[in-house]
Amino acid sequence: MESKWSKIIIHASAFFAPFLVPILFFLISSEDEVKRTAIQALLFQIVFGILIAIAGVLSVVLIGLPFLLVFFAIFWIAPIIGIVKALSDQHWNYPIVGRWV
Repeated sequence: MESKWSKIIIHASAFFAPFLVPILFFLISSEDEVKRTAIQALLFQIVFGILIAIAGVLSVVLIGLPFLLVFFAIFWIAPIIGIVKALSDQHWNYPIVGRWV
């Protein structure tokens, strides 16, 4: 049960503390599944932060605008899916970075 709520907090942290909470849970937790979720969430935030920054720069010349919209949508929707899956005790990997961990 502790694992379930830990994963929910890690996924929800994308909306209030996207870097701090996953790092804290990685350092504090003794469960491998919680640590794996924390690393995935942290990598997801870093990768999509970089992608959004690149798309933001490219949107000056209108090339990156569609990418910017898609990346922002994924950036907000993926943690919500993670929360729903964690509530139902299902395993879920973040897009792109899920297979890295």
